[in-house]
Amino acid sequence: MFSKTKILSLLTLLLLFSPQLSLQTQPTICIIGAGMAGSSLAHFLRRYSPPTTPHPPHIHIFERNGVVGGRMGTVTISNHTFEAGASILHPKNYHAVNFTKLLNLKIKQPSSSDESDSFGIWDGEQFVFKTLSVDSKVPFVQKIVSFANSVYIFMRYGWSLLKMQSFVDSAVGRFLKYYESLERRPVFESVDEMLKWAGLYNLTTRSLREEVADVGLTRLLTQELVTVITRINYGQSIDISGLAGAVSLAGSGGGLWAVEGGNWQMAAGLINRSDVALHLHEEIESISYLGGYYELNSTKGNSYTCEVTAVATPLDELNLLFSPPILIPERKLQHTHATFVRGVLNPVYFGLDDVSKIPDLVGTIEDPDLPFTSISVLKRHGEKDFSYKIFSRKPMADLLLDDIFSARRETIRIDWGAYPHYTAPEAFAPFILDGQHLYYVNAFENAASTMETSAVAAENIARLIVSRFFGSESLSSSNLKSFSFDGEELHVDL
Repeated sequence: MFSKTKILSLLTLLLLFSPQLSLQTQPTICIIGAGMAGSSLAHFLRRYSPPTTPHPPHIHIFERNGVVGGRMGTVTISNHTFEAGASILHPKNYHAVNFTKLLNLKIKQPSSSDESDSFGIWDGEQFVFKTLSVDSKVPFVQKIVSFANSVYIFMRYGWSLLKMQSFVDSAVGRFLKYYESLERRPVFESVDEMLKWAGLYNLTTRSLREEVADVGLTRLLTQELVTVITRINYGQSIDISGLAGAVSLAGSGGGLWAVEGGNWQMAAGLINRSDVALHLHEEIESISYLGGYYELNSTKGNSYTCEVTAVATPLDELNLLFSPPILIPERKLQHTHATFVRGVLNPVYFGLDDVSKIPDLVGTIEDPDLPFTSISVLKRHGEKDFSYKIFSRKPMADLLLDDIFSARRETIRIDWGAYPHYTAPEAFAPFILDGQHLYYVNAFENAASTMETSAVAAENIARLIVSRFFGSESLSSSNLKSFSFDGEELHVDL
């Protein structure tokens, strides 16, 4: 015969571990990663909580680093803050736009000198193309120079520029379907399904090189401008997939913006608003499915029980053990080395006689012998005192920097596992990793990797969790649940 104590213990276990009974209390959702994907997922889970659910879920977010933001981050050089990771947002990145408004963040406006910023394409020996530059703060003069450069660029690349823009507009237009109302937009259980619905899947099956050739771009435009843009935005050649290439080209257009003080504040703000338990400096090292729930074990020796688990960080370089094992396509990350230097470039390195003749943005063609993909001026402190950002595929050694710069006052290096290494045709990991309630937000990254695509994928995963776990047949704009929070409970450690 069982004693009363044993019977009570059994009942407690049933209450804790039965999915059906757990809904009568408070289920726990665990999110691994506090970047744009993880913070957006927490936000949308709160937004889409079924109004009929009396007990909203507990949400835990685990972040192995000491700060949130993931691949959004900043560096400080001489008391000036600059974006170090994901740095630009498109005017049609509507989730990011809405997050910025929701969180009362300030949009960083382009500087008054942006219209006259000079641009050059370096082939390792000379500038094969360079725009005009005039050192004048007079707005009228800047506009004249900007117009002249537009004419100059058109004269070099011709009507092919319009074909390139049409190609980008077409891809962006299809992507905008992901912002349609919930009544018109399905919940997607796979990346393939999500891409096919928007008419974007075929762009992931062919390379950008093939796509722009079919569009009719000239060889000159492809080898120079298109190549420069893909090298800057994705650190890769035009052999990346067509969709990643289109997203890269879209990131070179007008109206680009950022959040004043750092884009990472979007992640911090969303986490603050989502009433989550945030675990900084805590890396999850194993996830075990034990029938109706998951056990997560961390490097701190802690164990957590979660009815739903979502991985919101790339699995490619994580030492995360799954039991039972999961199977996903092998994927490599493209590492981009961001080197920040305060100093002055050496004009001799570029075959010039004065630093003022070096363009503000130096892009490069595809050549394995070139040591960097781009160099850009972040801030001008004085006549011969600048802050620069250098992107490269390999670390920039001091000897190399001493060749490129005539003087260096400060140097900061960051190695980003920034985005997937794109190869068409792309193979996608599943959104649902085990057929139960283990989800992978970053599966969508193999289509394109941006702050906005992370938010778009997270929004879909939130709807997927709500529909599959809570049993909600549909989500509509009229039954969304608003979520309030107590300002005193904000995470001050963010």
